[in-house]
Amino acid sequence: MDSVPEPDSSNSENMTSITTINTNISALASSPSTPSRYENQKRRDWNTFGQYLKNHRPPLALSRCSGAHVLEFLRYLDQFGKTKVHTQICPFFGHPNPPAPCPCPLRQAWGSLDALIGRLRAAFEEHGGKPEANPFGARAVRLFLREVRDLQAKARGISYEKKKRKRPQQPPPFPVPTGASSNTTLSSSLHCSSINR
Repeated sequence: MDSVPEPDSSNSENMTSITTINTNISALASSPSTPSRYENQKRRDWNTFGQYLKNHRPPLALSRCSGAHVLEFLRYLDQFGKTKVHTQICPFFGHPNPPAPCPCPLRQAWGSLDALIGRLRAAFEEHGGKPEANPFGARAVRLFLREVRDLQAKARGISYEKKKRKRPQQPPPFPVPTGASSNTTLSSSLHCSSINR
């Protein structure tokens, strides 16, 4: 009877290490990855908005939520703001760094509201909402955000202009000789150099 050769010990060690690697890879693939900071913030924002709807009088279902309710929510959030927005009668109106304190209200910064609406808009669609019915994308909300941005820019003396994207600089093209005179000059110089040899 023929005997079955025993496997080489180095071969079995290689197979063991390959099996271990495959097990580690499948464990990494099957384990849920930790959500990004953006995803965590989006989830918290969504939960906060859901809580706001539950506490609304009368309680409001998400399906009945409109742009007007989103505006109410944004105005509600203003009470927790940390950005000083000077009123027009304030002596520091239009100064980015006022030299003294003033009684002007603290508001939510425009950038924070804009980012919040972006996250809630994405969360709405992730939770089954239709893009065309998204209350966070309503025209009234966009206009409100633009108004807040302009008001805060004037009050703080800064402008929120879109940053222009820098295009990579390309080297200037090589000058290409044009016209018959440059061709003639080129051919005559070539002719002269061949005669001088």
